[in-house]
Amino acid sequence: MNSTSPAQPPVCWRQRLQLYLRLVRADKPIGILLLLWPTLWAMWAAGQGSPTWWVVAIFVAGTALMRSAGCAINDYFDRDVDLHVARTRARVLTTGQIRPGEALAVAAALALVSFLLVLPLNALTIKLAFVGAFLAASYPLMKRFFAIPQAYLGIAFGFGIPMGFAALQGQIPAAGWVMLAANVLWAIAYDTEYAMVDRPDDLKLGLKTSAITFGRWDVAMVALCYAGTLALLGWAGALLGYGWPHALGLAAAGAIALRHLWWIRDRQPQACFRAFLHNTWFGFAVFAGIFVQTTFF
Repeated sequence: MNSTSPAQPPVCWRQRLQLYLRLVRADKPIGILLLLWPTLWAMWAAGQGSPTWWVVAIFVAGTALMRSAGCAINDYFDRDVDLHVARTRARVLTTGQIRPGEALAVAAALALVSFLLVLPLNALTIKLAFVGAFLAASYPLMKRFFAIPQAYLGIAFGFGIPMGFAALQGQIPAAGWVMLAANVLWAIAYDTEYAMVDRPDDLKLGLKTSAITFGRWDVAMVALCYAGTLALLGWAGALLGYGWPHALGLAAAGAIALRHLWWIRDRQPQACFRAFLHNTWFGFAVFAGIFVQTTFF
């Protein structure tokens, strides 16, 4: 049980809203970006450079909402664990500023709005939305059972890829599944960097993360996952008939990955967290290559 005594809820609704915004990490957009880039890869690939803009708007809004819902449900499941981790012990649910039931209500409300957004789309996309919602809700439990929960995270964070193809093409081509596989490896890379920050606390708590599973091979495995990500994205590009603009985007992403590996070489927590945050530029570089390829060539 949480040993921290619950605080009295603020009287002012503005203060309450601010607590909810902190619950869903509104002040930390990196999570939204790491979900959004793979979704945009798929949207521009599926739309061949001209995706339907209202569909793009639905996916952008849905991505933000589902990431926020995921944060709320994650904090609900981890509310007692977070108390013992230096980086998370000040979260609003852990400190008792928000009650567990409120976190579940926030997550449910955000997920509902996100689901309503996909209703104008085709039946395949709506079916996939149920799968995506299950992945987002169940991920927080994976760190208790699986040695590399980051792989599950990669599926959850990348599920906008098959949904994007389904929404714009009514099907999911082989390139879409290859992109999803690439996102799994990318998620293992960046979330291992993130997990390296919390490794001492996670070891004490008996949690399972890729940073713990990889042990002294952590940096090498991050490098291997980045390499696999780029190889799979190159394969997806070949399936789609892409040329040098896409390859140039992958080359830029590769240079960014090398920079991350340099930062994390000594496993210093601050440097590892810096590398994690910088992954938005990796995702952007891949998107830029796809955007130029599909828009101008």
